[in-house]
Amino acid sequence: MNGPARRAGPPDPGRVRRQDALLAAGLALVDAGVALAVPVADGRQLTAVGWVLLLGAHVPLIWRRSAPLGSFLVLIAFVLPYHAMDFHHSAPLAASLFGLFTVAVSGRPRRTVLVGACVVGLMLAVKFSAGMAEGTDALRISGWVVVVLLLGVYVRVHRQYLASIVERAERAERTREEEARRRVAEERLRVARDLHDLLAHSITLVGVQTSVAAHVLNADPERLDRAAVAAALDDIADTCRAARGELRATLEVLRAPADDARGALPGVDGIPELVEAARTSGVSVRCDLEAVVVPAAVGAAVYRIVQEALTNAVRHGGAGLSVWVALRAAPGAVEVSVVDDGVGGVDVGAAAVPGFGLVGMRERARSVGGVVEAGPRAGGGFEVRATLPLTSRGSAPDPAGSRPSAGLEMQGHEGTSG
Repeated sequence: MNGPARRAGPPDPGRVRRQDALLAAGLALVDAGVALAVPVADGRQLTAVGWVLLLGAHVPLIWRRSAPLGSFLVLIAFVLPYHAMDFHHSAPLAASLFGLFTVAVSGRPRRTVLVGACVVGLMLAVKFSAGMAEGTDALRISGWVVVVLLLGVYVRVHRQYLASIVERAERAERTREEEARRRVAEERLRVARDLHDLLAHSITLVGVQTSVAAHVLNADPERLDRAAVAAALDDIADTCRAARGELRATLEVLRAPADDARGALPGVDGIPELVEAARTSGVSVRCDLEAVVVPAAVGAAVYRIVQEALTNAVRHGGAGLSVWVALRAAPGAVEVSVVDDGVGGVDVGAAAVPGFGLVGMRERARSVGGVVEAGPRAGGGFEVRATLPLTSRGSAPDPAGSRPSAGLEMQGHEGTSG
């Protein structure tokens, strides 16, 4: 659907001047025709001076839009001596009324009232001083002056009303565009988080498992442990299959309607699978997973936080790593922690390339109203702790979205951001 029409830019001054010049010439022809064709009821026929004053009164109309009040005053400067010399009084009427109309359209109502009062008052004073008949005729003309002024005020108010409608429409359109850009940015960030969590975890595990296979092949080539190599390759194949399945599920979520997106995401019931996957990398992990029921969005945040923490642990923890994963219910919230005793948490960031893991974990937590604290432990190792409310932003508890899980033994580590 097309948006509201955009307000045109400022008009070209040269074009405006040409239009007003054509208008002034047209009014001059009309008034000249009146002077020639209409019988003179009062006043006298035009002389050369009268023609100069009559036609000269139309010249200021060329600047009526750039200087409305000034051009009208110059017009009056021509019309006053014209009437004082008792020339054809009806001839300059069109130019005079159009000048008044321009003043009313372009100025505030107070200025319009003052100008109209001055014109009418001056005309009545001059005409009544010449006699009652002249004054009566001036009253008739004063009615036309008031009508023209009221018409100008109406046109001005109507233009302002239309301009306010266009402005509100443009403001609403800008608001919609900003909202659309914000939603696109949020969706891009969500996709980036999902792909990072999935690919970083899977690639890290594949890298570790590949290193295990390479170590087995190089340890004793004369006495190759085919069973160990086959087990390592099977672990790699399992990890790839799991990554492919989760990638497919992520893409299905992205293609699904917005209302159904969160329901398809993994929750706390998927943590044991993370444990089993990390165990294949050779890291020792203890788990204490308390049975909790959380909203789907909170369960997805817990799953991704644990996944990223385990990925960091495997990647940066070093040899002989032990990890402890805990999930507990708290009043109105759920608490999750991933603690390791590796070397990756010492001097974090001194030599490592900064990544997006910790940033992603904090964004995950903030998206459901929670907080994440992560950093090196005083005794060595690294610790990630998150507290997430059981009622997430825009979510209601969904028992089907995140099923409770029991604890088990596993392997993993966590250090700097991935």
